[in-house]
Amino acid sequence: MNETPLWASESFWKKTAIWVTAGSFIILVVLTFDSLSQTSAGSKRVPAYSVINKKIDYQYKDDLHKSVPVIGDTELLFGKEFTEMEAEQLVMLGKKTTQAKNCMNCHTLLGNGAYYAPDLTKAWLDKGWVSKEMREDLMVQFLMNPEKNARTFGSNRKMPDLNITEEEAKGVVAFLKWMSSIDTNGFPYNFKTINAEE
Repeated sequence: MNETPLWASESFWKKTAIWVTAGSFIILVVLTFDSLSQTSAGSKRVPAYSVINKKIDYQYKDDLHKSVPVIGDTELLFGKEFTEMEAEQLVMLGKKTTQAKNCMNCHTLLGNGAYYAPDLTKAWLDKGWVSKEMREDLMVQFLMNPEKNARTFGSNRKMPDLNITEEEAKGVVAFLKWMSSIDTNGFPYNFKTINAEE
């Protein structure tokens, strides 16, 4: 009597493959919905778009061994308080502009993209903008005319003129301010904000 053990039969492995595939699919669906809830605007780690009306900074937490975003008092963008809907429209314009102008061809956003130019995750908080009072205007002017307002930070690399309009530039600035409020689990590390005292 030469019986094939269950684990060696073809039908056993076909059924196992079906169950493993079905189980993996269910896990993938659950993880997808969980990820969406964790990364949607207005969630714990990703503030609502109206955060562009607030002061944003980072503070190092010893117990967490990382910097975490700190949302402060009112700090209006372009001298205006945006409703949630207006803020979303402006941030989305900026997001779509960065996509249309292919900013990730040179920059990284949240660590994704190319490494030729600086990471833009916390560009709103970058010390290179000289002062908080000048930052908005410098950013808009730079985006509209990067050659005239060149900011190479010693690298001699310059951003090309991408024909960004003033409206698009303001959208990009709003997008960068909103993005700087996202809890990125400490990324980029050792980043000193424009508000940091030496």
